[in-house]
Amino acid sequence: MVYLFQFCVILIVCFIGEIFHALIPLPIPASIYGLVIMFILLSLKIIKLEKIEKTADFLIQIMPIMFVPPAVGIIKVWANLKNILVPFILIIIVTTVAVMVVTGKTTEFVIKSNRRKSDERNNN
Repeated sequence: MVYLFQFCVILIVCFIGEIFHALIPLPIPASIYGLVIMFILLSLKIIKLEKIEKTADFLIQIMPIMFVPPAVGIIKVWANLKNILVPFILIIIVTTVAVMVVTGKTTEFVIKSNRRKSDERNNN
């Protein structure tokens, strides 16, 4: 029963993300709206982590299963894909490296900002 309640909370937040996607004319996926809403709700402690933690952990554990259908889809279109395989792999490598670099630099920036704020508080 706990999982059902927690899953319903997650679904409600996802649904609110879908509503935002329908109302706001930006090219942002509804799932991103849902993630941002969930982040805000957790940060403001409107939803306590304990209220969704078990189900969230379960969903993360089964996430690899969600990649099976796309893999089967790639196998189905292999004849078309093999003609552009080299550019496809090159794009995947470049974008993966770019995401890793941007994520790392963003994390460094946030850590340094938090340290500066902490040092300023300690000095005052």
